[in-house]
Amino acid sequence: MLSATVLGQKKIARTLKQLNSESVPYIYVNELNQTTTPILLDTRKQEEYTVSHLKDAIWVGYKSFEEDSVTAKITDKNTPIVVYCSIGVRSEDIGEKLLKAGYTNVKNLYGGIFEWKNQGNSVYKNPVTETDSVHTFNRQWGKLLNQGVKVYDTKQSN
Repeated sequence: MLSATVLGQKKIARTLKQLNSESVPYIYVNELNQTTTPILLDTRKQEEYTVSHLKDAIWVGYKSFEEDSVTAKITDKNTPIVVYCSIGVRSEDIGEKLLKAGYTNVKNLYGGIFEWKNQGNSVYKNPVTETDSVHTFNRQWGKLLNQGVKVYDTKQSN
């Protein structure tokens, strides 16, 4: 019998294969845990970020993404940057924009915050407080999250 984590990984892989073009190179969870600290950019909605995010991630949004705010914060175009969202679809779009803006070291977190949490890593609701809650965007996407507390409505977050 396959574990829920393995099934979730297979579903994430299938979904990414359908929705992404791999125009932004992936970085996998185990690689991110081993690298020197890149700048993490969260490309989800503000309410998703507020529920939880990767430690020290900067919220940049998706629909509200403003390239100028990133270029003001990250002036060195060779800075290692990792973009992420729920599973890696929205973040690929933002990663493409960063590459077009001249950033040379942009990677997309494969499986996003869901895969990060599915592999047992910590997420934070503020700079110092860990949480098990992850905003799952909607119930359909929530099926891909196998670890932690699924939050569909921000009123549920802890």
